[in-house]
Amino acid sequence: MRCTQTDVVLYSATKTHTPMKIGIVGLKQSGKTTIFNALTRMEAATGEYSSARNDPNIAIVTVTDPRVARLSDLYHPKKTTYATLECMDFCGIHSTNGGERKEVFSTADHALMKSADALALVVRNFHDPIVSATRGEPDPLADLSGIVSELILSDMILVETRLERIEHQMNRGMKSLELDIERRALEKVSAFLDEGDLNTPPALTPEEQKAIRGLRLLSLKPLLVVLNSDEETFGRNSEIIANIMRTFPCVEFAGQFEMELARLEDSDAAAFMEDMGITASARNRLTMASYALLGCISFFTVGPDEVRAWTIHKGDSAVDAAAAIHSDIARGFIRAECFAYDDLVDHGSERALKDKGLIRLEGKSYRITDGDILTIRFNV
Repeated sequence: MRCTQTDVVLYSATKTHTPMKIGIVGLKQSGKTTIFNALTRMEAATGEYSSARNDPNIAIVTVTDPRVARLSDLYHPKKTTYATLECMDFCGIHSTNGGERKEVFSTADHALMKSADALALVVRNFHDPIVSATRGEPDPLADLSGIVSELILSDMILVETRLERIEHQMNRGMKSLELDIERRALEKVSAFLDEGDLNTPPALTPEEQKAIRGLRLLSLKPLLVVLNSDEETFGRNSEIIANIMRTFPCVEFAGQFEMELARLEDSDAAAFMEDMGITASARNRLTMASYALLGCISFFTVGPDEVRAWTIHKGDSAVDAAAAIHSDIARGFIRAECFAYDDLVDHGSERALKDKGLIRLEGKSYRITDGDILTIRFNV
């Protein structure tokens, strides 16, 4: 990142940025660890070898963006940094179909799951004689219903416990506006969970949203369904996908096949992907689906020291972008020098952009567009 303001502090831009977190959740033997391996190129134990594990698999993966490579070719920086995505593969759920009121997840899993920005719900759509002998033939819609029931049950226990504590506090005379707002919010959430329809989230006021933000309820997180098909049926499940997409966005993977692809060199993998009609790697497809689900976009900082991609939300301002880099940069924000990636590629250099008046100075309220290239001027 470049700065030209006098008495400006220059940061390496690495200290406060955290990657987007995606939690991978599914019933036991749904192939979610296979999906995790396909995404991360790791070799976490799958199937019967993973049944006894208690800890989630976690990996940081690079968000492949061809724009970053192109910018690196233009600027020849000492360092090129892509955006990253943290994938967390949790232990498989034993579905109770919402009938047994007990803690669904371990304390450690639940705490990590609550930290996720979104959850990817993996449902089985592959045939395997061993899995089918214990779990029956694949039924993705029934599996999805079971997973959703467990998320709802987990949240219901948390909400009811908190409501009981608030009632106890109020009965002891500890009434306050804050507690009243929180209670109203929790009552709305409780009614929402009782309905069991995650398509219609509770209508919470900004104050009520803030009051329960710390609970980080799973059923209020953005949810994405991963249909885990086998090689023979991949690409021929339009009816199942259409049914799922009535409620949730959905992406289809051929999990076992794509895990094996992830172990190949890119050139070799491309040939197999073409044969299967797979247009992008599992990692790229999940990233694109996650960005769309969360409303995320990318902006870039460029220069001889580093070319870097940053992830923010659509509608974020220039000062929000500064905060993604470092809180001090946001605090001392003066203005942003801004131009578009497409304009740079079309005209070939910043000098050409200046000659054509395509480099702008923007203030704090400027709304970042996907592909913006920023130089933040700040003073602290």
